[in-house]
Amino acid sequence: MTASPFTDLLLPGPDGRLRLAPGVHPLDDLLERDADSVLAAFRDSQRADFRAAVGVLDDPSHPLSRRLAEIGPVDVDAARVHALFSDLHDHVMEHPVWRHPFFRRVFAGEMERAHLVRFAAQYHNQIKNTRQCVAMAIGRFHSLAPLPPVANPERLSEFAQIVLAQLVADEYGVGSHAVEDYPTLDRLLGSTTHIVMYGQLFDGLGVPGGERNPPLLHAVADNVLTQRLLAGDPAFTPLEALASVGLGMEWGVPEFFSLLLGGIIRWARATGEPLTAHHLHVFIAHVRYDVMHAIAVTLMTALFVRDRDDVARVKAATNTLMSARYAMMSGLYADVFGEPCPGPAAIGLEARYHLPDRRIETALRAARRTVAAGSVADSAAYRERTDVPFVFGG
Repeated sequence: MTASPFTDLLLPGPDGRLRLAPGVHPLDDLLERDADSVLAAFRDSQRADFRAAVGVLDDPSHPLSRRLAEIGPVDVDAARVHALFSDLHDHVMEHPVWRHPFFRRVFAGEMERAHLVRFAAQYHNQIKNTRQCVAMAIGRFHSLAPLPPVANPERLSEFAQIVLAQLVADEYGVGSHAVEDYPTLDRLLGSTTHIVMYGQLFDGLGVPGGERNPPLLHAVADNVLTQRLLAGDPAFTPLEALASVGLGMEWGVPEFFSLLLGGIIRWARATGEPLTAHHLHVFIAHVRYDVMHAIAVTLMTALFVRDRDDVARVKAATNTLMSARYAMMSGLYADVFGEPCPGPAAIGLEARYHLPDRRIETALRAARRTVAAGSVADSAAYRERTDVPFVFGG
């Protein structure tokens, strides 16, 4: 890396070394770290953020405590919620998906422009087709569904809907709390959604509109369908849906988006590609927002978890999602770099990440048969596939 010219992504530090500019990333020394150091830093910061967020629950006069009291007497003291968080957070963050070879290779800047463009198009397929999962999960919380045994279950159900609705609002760049603030239709349709942010990356790379939406790779399609099934298929419970769009989709995102962001910045500096913070905003925004999302959904999850069986169901839901994501990243690695990359069944996945039942196997095979012609690469062959990207226990 040379010291100049600088973009709004990088600035020289006091020692002359390049640092990320304010607002780009919470770790201004991101480019001097290795991948394991980045992951460890986020694990520590997430623990601290969650501890600070739930510590107020020990004060019955705190507004959050008073708000939760609306659902009736529930076991939501800070110690219990933090213990549950620690268990689930360790379980999620120790999964090998967050240390996938794809993220490590990109973070090191070991790619060419064609690699980055190919990845960007296929990961665009992932983002644009999974963001609706939160809305699907909201629909699982209604008066006809079994509700937790609390004094005011309807209020608890509404709290879950509110938290998930905020995730949707952030994803789509919309939000209004009063009629007077409601945007005109042109402003509403011009919202800065994550897809609009992603378009800024394509603009920076010079990818024309006709090349931004290729047919999905099989591994990407599997991950999309898996997320949608967990969130909306009646084979899975509302608790599993909540866990899938919260713990399974949020805790690890800041880590791997940091690796992608750092790697793209390394590559841009090395090649002179004129990328700016505007072009990379989709990565910057995910790092900022997803920790807050995860904290909120984790608290909601704690309110719905009643016993060890519920904890086991939550872990199984996250295992399902992380396995599909690992397989997707292996598929992307093979497609982008033209080299084989093993999936979850070939890496010696720990037994605690094996799935205890085969509901997702049946559901995924059925969902594959519904994909529209041309939406997936070689869609006819995809509809007939029977293998699945999961490791089953027992």
